[in-house]
Amino acid sequence: MENDNPLHLPDLHISGFRGIQSLDVNRLGRVTLIAGKNGVGKTTLLDAIRVYASRGNFNLIADILRAREDLTMSFDEEGNEVLIPDFESLVYGRVPSPDFPIAIGPKDAERQLRIVIQTNHHQADTPADDSSSFDGNRIVREFLGKRHELRSSISALIPYSPRLPDRFHPAITCEAIGPDVIDNPTMASFWDGIALTDYEDRAVQTLRLIYGDEIERLAFIGLDTPYKRRAIVKTRSQKKPVPLRNMGDGALRMLGVALALANSRDGFLLLDEAENGIHHSIQHAYWRMVLETAQKYNVQVLATTHSFDCVRGFAHAVEDSVIKGVFFRLEKRSDGSMRVVEYPDESLIIAAYDGTEVR
Repeated sequence: MENDNPLHLPDLHISGFRGIQSLDVNRLGRVTLIAGKNGVGKTTLLDAIRVYASRGNFNLIADILRAREDLTMSFDEEGNEVLIPDFESLVYGRVPSPDFPIAIGPKDAERQLRIVIQTNHHQADTPADDSSSFDGNRIVREFLGKRHELRSSISALIPYSPRLPDRFHPAITCEAIGPDVIDNPTMASFWDGIALTDYEDRAVQTLRLIYGDEIERLAFIGLDTPYKRRAIVKTRSQKKPVPLRNMGDGALRMLGVALALANSRDGFLLLDEAENGIHHSIQHAYWRMVLETAQKYNVQVLATTHSFDCVRGFAHAVEDSVIKGVFFRLEKRSDGSMRVVEYPDESLIIAAYDGTEVR
């Protein structure tokens, strides 16, 4: 089934990115579940995929650094102190060097995205207009043999202008859902992406995984601005619609994931702590929905978890399906390097019950 819709990343290599010195994963699936202790690098792996999908977009990199509070003090044009993204923290060991670029992508080196970050105290002597040079205010992205240069003033927030337009290597659609409850603006935006399509009915069916036939209809109401809109549901037992948020975090999480899948068509969906809000009794049905929807819309899903119930539900859903699901665990060695423990298809169910370390 994968031959009809090839995966963007059939395998994965990351090196020099944040806390990852070097990491190789021999295979990824239509849906890949990743376990491991806190701090082992699961979220960093998802961040790397976001950077890869964006083709090293400067604004996205800056947003990731802000979200992780990797900031440094600088000065604006008027001499006022400001906090800006600390781009050096994007590099493993926080020592940027053009000789050791960040690399993210398939294990095939020629298809990897490479990023070099060099700040003012690492300037090179080569001319600034040379496409192979590295000056103090430049981020260089290289993908499939072509190079894009993004200039930015370290003393400004994030102005940039690519030397080569992104149409040479268009970004891949990528939605990311964190561990927290999805907010109303994000949910409303997802809904707008599928409004008046057959997927509206599929969204209702997703909620029925939790509440059965109690759920009749779903809609988003409010003012035209997303910040004022909210999801409401019509139930069998109540005459008036009720806010979906009143029905608990599980309903919000389930609907959010379903809508995000539809909005990630032909791209990536990244789920951090995928089990959050999902009761253990519906993990099997939840993962079956994810597998089937990802296949239908050609989405490659990468998800992290801390839950044994999540791993078990995923394993059983994969066993019941012909859609490719992959599970592996990340471990950190005593020297700080990372190890990938991969589970072949025939041992996935065993992995779900053998005491797999997920926390």
